[in-house]
Amino acid sequence: MIKLCTALLLALSFGLAGCAQQQGVALPVGGSVTQTIYLHPASHPFASAVFFPGGSGVVAAVQGNFLLRVAHDFAAKGITVAVADSPSDHPEGMSRDFRASAPAAADAAAIVAFLRHEPGVPVWLVGTSNGTISAANAAVRIGPPQVAGLVLTSSVWNGGMAAVPLDRLRVPTLIVHNRNDGCVESPFSQAAPALAEMSAVPVKQLISVSSSAETSQPCGAFSPHGYLGIEPTVVSDIVDWIRMHER
Repeated sequence: MIKLCTALLLALSFGLAGCAQQQGVALPVGGSVTQTIYLHPASHPFASAVFFPGGSGVVAAVQGNFLLRVAHDFAAKGITVAVADSPSDHPEGMSRDFRASAPAAADAAAIVAFLRHEPGVPVWLVGTSNGTISAANAAVRIGPPQVAGLVLTSSVWNGGMAAVPLDRLRVPTLIVHNRNDGCVESPFSQAAPALAEMSAVPVKQLISVSSSAETSQPCGAFSPHGYLGIEPTVVSDIVDWIRMHER
């Protein structure tokens, strides 16, 4: 059951240190639709981030997802995390077409607006696997100054990212990809061409990592696609890059 941190909703301010980790907050996004987020507050945040998990996007169904495994590590390093669940009008999960749509970006915009009530803390969008479609789509459609930057991990270059006009991105963008990613929809070979396509991005970088541990299918969370065994390295690379490019 989702436990609402009522003080946050009423005041539209954080006071996050007073709320337990993994608090669920249901944000209204229009009509009867709500967008639930799960908060991992940093004690003294220098940035905040919206995390878009892969798979169906239903948090309860993708508990092993890379971003869910490391959300608390980001919070410990100074980034308040809001994990985005699938919105209430998509209870069974999000299709890739929906992830690349204007309504999906509107859902993300509600989360960004919520996080921006923490004064002086920039908001980044971070996606992994199918979640990279959501993150990149939102970054394109919302843009600066609301969105400070974008991080794409294990992007599904052959599985939906083509629907996002990467040449319209205008925020600092980091691509992280495992050289040994065996997922057919997420080939490392497509990361550099994608980075080159981001012609309007003010600063961008591809960080390549390598690992071989695998206890799931190649596109599963416990594989090179999900950075199994090298999670601390990947988290540190991302946090350091965000800190270097925070606005």
